Amino acid sequence: MTANDQPKFDPEYVATLREVLDIAVTQIATEHRTPATKAVMAQIIVQNAARGVTDARALVHDAVLAGADGAP
Repeated sequence: MTANDQPKFDPEYVATLREVLDIAVTQIATEHRTPATKAVMAQIIVQNAARGVTDARALVHDAVLAGADGAP
């Protein structure tokens, strides 16, 4: 996804996605809760939301999978 085709989310939806990220972060090991890991998890959430995924559980699940081992 390039900068030109970034999804446009309204502020309310961005706040919801932030909550999803916060929930997902609590589900990974404390030692992996770094800014880099959170960025990877946020990227997964935004990509999935841009593809039309609206189920919060699915968004959390995929983010947790992405952050479970920490950022590379």
